[in-house]
Amino acid sequence: MTLNWLNCIAGFGVGILVGLTGVGGGSLMAPIMILVFGTAPETAVGTDLWFAGTTKVVGAWIHGQRGSIDKQIVVRMLWGSVPAAILTLLWLWMSGSKQSHNQLMFQTLGATLIITSIAAAFRKRIHAYGARMRGSRPIEFKRAQPVLTVLAGALLGFLVTFTSIGAGALGAVMLLYLYPIRLNASTLVGTDIAHAIPLTFLAGIGHLLLGNVNMLLLANLLIGSIPGIALGSFASTHAPDRIIRVAISIMLAIVGLKMITVTGH
Repeated sequence: MTLNWLNCIAGFGVGILVGLTGVGGGSLMAPIMILVFGTAPETAVGTDLWFAGTTKVVGAWIHGQRGSIDKQIVVRMLWGSVPAAILTLLWLWMSGSKQSHNQLMFQTLGATLIITSIAAAFRKRIHAYGARMRGSRPIEFKRAQPVLTVLAGALLGFLVTFTSIGAGALGAVMLLYLYPIRLNASTLVGTDIAHAIPLTFLAGIGHLLLGNVNMLLLANLLIGSIPGIALGSFASTHAPDRIIRVAISIMLAIVGLKMITVTGH
């Protein structure tokens, strides 16, 4: 295998962000492949799905060992996300035209990045609003939780399959609103990651069958990301969390606007 140091460095940089933030930083991988490396959006999405799924496996195993995964919530999310992912893959396969897919992916990816940046920036307020709703109308809120969780999963299933992003920061904010009391910080991350892994691998397998995965690019990104995640995770205990999250949100918004305003590939 031929090493591409630029790809390895990109993987290292995103790995550091993932390690520092837990969620959010990984959303930049697909845009980097598209805007910096000139990768076609479909290939970037397919490759990023395998990159994201692989890098989350270790985190999910650790959370599983700690018992910080709410399995009932994961199942509810999967009831929505798996059918949505399968339907999205079927649509991609049956509609055929990669050029039209690439253009739409470009625009949807940009919009999703902006929504993710807003969700990350207002994360605490969304959590507080969910807590107020849960406290003021507990019976109605709890009755609606299962259905809303399935619907949230369905939205993530489409977004992750079509853009490769959303399962991290956006999924976490949805869960914060829906389960403001039930999920603590550790269980929130563990549950979000546990849901993301089967979803990203399902979508990744679909994109692999559609010929949208660049295995050489994936290998180079992973080579860089593994030490990057380790370094970022170590530095996260000493880094200013709020400043990093604000910076990530601003970066996601800028990249999202760039992708919306620039003509797709």
